[in-house]
Amino acid sequence: MRIVDVRELTIPISRYADRAIPSGGLTTSLVAIVTDVIRSGKPVVGYGFASIGRFGQGGLIRERFAPRLIAAGTLANDTGDGLDPLRAWSAMMQGEKPGGHGERCVAVGTLDMAVWDAAAKIAGQPLYRCLSEHLSGQAPPSRVRVYAGGGYRYPEDDLLRLADEIRHFTDLGLTHAKIKIGGDLDQDLVRIDTAVAKLAGPSHLAVDGMNTYGHDSAMRTAHALAPLGLAWFEDICDPLDFKTLSRVAASYAPPIAAGEALFSRAEARLLDAYGGLRRHQDILLFDPTHCYGLTHYCEIVAEMTHRGWPRSAFWPHGGHLFGLHVVAGLRLGGAEINPLAFAPFQGMPSGLTISDGFIDLPQAPGIGFESHDETHRAFRRLMD
Repeated sequence: MRIVDVRELTIPISRYADRAIPSGGLTTSLVAIVTDVIRSGKPVVGYGFASIGRFGQGGLIRERFAPRLIAAGTLANDTGDGLDPLRAWSAMMQGEKPGGHGERCVAVGTLDMAVWDAAAKIAGQPLYRCLSEHLSGQAPPSRVRVYAGGGYRYPEDDLLRLADEIRHFTDLGLTHAKIKIGGDLDQDLVRIDTAVAKLAGPSHLAVDGMNTYGHDSAMRTAHALAPLGLAWFEDICDPLDFKTLSRVAASYAPPIAAGEALFSRAEARLLDAYGGLRRHQDILLFDPTHCYGLTHYCEIVAEMTHRGWPRSAFWPHGGHLFGLHVVAGLRLGGAEINPLAFAPFQGMPSGLTISDGFIDLPQAPGIGFESHDETHRAFRRLMD
């Protein structure tokens, strides 16, 4: 069982539903891995992409990691009837030195997603069922908890557009949302009031500082937000500024969310040891794709649960269909959805129902990108 071809394409994505609004030239990489397994007269193909928030990884994928996958030879599991993502991951990481994570982890994670998609398709199951059987040892739930990501600052009519955005989320059946802060504090407080007015209360709104605060501004902002009782305060300072994060945690009683921009098990250990986070209430946001893929993300989950973190603390960053599988398969706290942003990955397939903040799970084999029309069209470009 081999991977015989790997294709990659870098495409632009936007933080806004209106793609004309500048998003800093943000891109992502699409990949398709072609296996030698034939079903219905066609090879099984696995799809993956570089999640949200990092630029495309085309150079690393084409020059370093895809050739290793193709040269690896057989990647069959022990029984010989399936594709083994762990062997594929080991093949990609052959010769890589420890540390120096940079963004090679995103390139590996992009391919790893496609490998898992292909493996689940070969097994004839949705990915979350494969994960439940082989990793968590428990039956998957029928639904998972979700919240809406978005709330980026608009260059014009910000408050009006923000209110419309939150209203759209609730119309979809979502009960919780997350918006961006990190500019002028007074303006941020007005944005928070605008969003909360469309939700059931402050505890239904999370805020994302996008790692913009230094020590003093982080402390001022935390002091202003603490009385509000928000769902969580996310990505407060530089991801490796554990000193500032721990000082905020010591004085900020409501939940804190961190880890989106940490990409390895070693960095997760540092966050737990020096970030001051409280295991009984705080949130871990590691992005499975950015963390060298689901294969290494599972090691992070194992490491942190061994250290006393509950699985309910994990809310993977990303906001796309892959996250639903990870949350359901590993029985984690919940998933992010981007209903409007980051086309062609925005929203969910039309067949999935959202109600009271929960969403049904896809039934198609693999991740199910083929059931999301715009996403599938993007991946078809690789094959056409």
